[in-house]
Amino acid sequence: MSDAVRLTLDEVRDLARRTLRTVGLAPAQAEAVAETMVAGERDGCASHGVYRLLVAAHSLRSGAVARDAVPRVSEPAAALVRVDGGGGFAQLAFAAGRPLLEAKARANGIAALALTDVVHFAALWPEVEALAAAGLVALAVTPSHAWVAPAGGTRPVFGTNPIAFGWPRAGAHPFVFDFATSAVARGEIELHRRAGRAIPDDWGYDADGRPSTDAAAVLAGAMRTFGGHKGSALAAMVELLAGPLIGEMTSAESLAADAGRGASPRGGELIVALDPAGFLGAAAGAQLARAETVFAAIEAQGARLPSARRYAARARSEIEGVLVPAALYADIIAIGEVE
Repeated sequence: MSDAVRLTLDEVRDLARRTLRTVGLAPAQAEAVAETMVAGERDGCASHGVYRLLVAAHSLRSGAVARDAVPRVSEPAAALVRVDGGGGFAQLAFAAGRPLLEAKARANGIAALALTDVVHFAALWPEVEALAAAGLVALAVTPSHAWVAPAGGTRPVFGTNPIAFGWPRAGAHPFVFDFATSAVARGEIELHRRAGRAIPDDWGYDADGRPSTDAAAVLAGAMRTFGGHKGSALAAMVELLAGPLIGEMTSAESLAADAGRGASPRGGELIVALDPAGFLGAAAGAQLARAETVFAAIEAQGARLPSARRYAARARSEIEGVLVPAALYADIIAIGEVE
């Protein structure tokens, strides 16, 4: 048996949709969630691709997700949008609020979207890239479950607490970065556990607070922030911006609410969109062109722009498809057999 299964992106999409529908997710929710998984596989981000079907299925089976949630959009203020996700996945809530966020950003120069009562399991870059592709500058943050210890400690307080940023570029893919404030994404550690591979000893601690190369031990203990106190401070910022500021749970509160089910985090997300034309008027195009000199200076010395590898992987996978580990593919197919 081959170690991997080659799928076209359409086949990935169909696999994701069918699996999500099999575990009872409503059509609109399944459609939105499937697209983020396709994006992960397409862009070479295996830890955020179809592997997440296992995560989503477990969350649905545990009752942690409202299967037929319909997001409710409201406008707290002129430049603010709020979407109550009703306990559904964040993807559909973002899709519901995005048109109004874009309109308010263009009308006011800046606008913010608060997603509340949503379930998170995926990366944030698809959201900021979509906004940047529409000509807006975007920033997104979300807490998760308390899996990450603060710098100087060994007990979890923070989530992986990602920060994503998008910048529009004329004639090129948007400049996008999306990174966890933990040393590595939790999904990456889980993929090491599944493969029986050791992890670097600076990724986390076991339950006794000792550095460990055992992926399972770190998953049961605490992950580390990146960059010591700097990553720790950014993680705390994310907790505040997408927690108390929008009336949502912190990572510790999300984990407590999970009550041992091992489901995906449930809480909030904050997305800020800025319209260059709102600040610069007719000069926006010329000023954005100045940013290209920054990107050129980075690349001229052989350095890589964030997301460059994703875009290169995208170009390949759109032609060649993607490879999914055979064991993972079998586990996904088994989801339907259980139901």
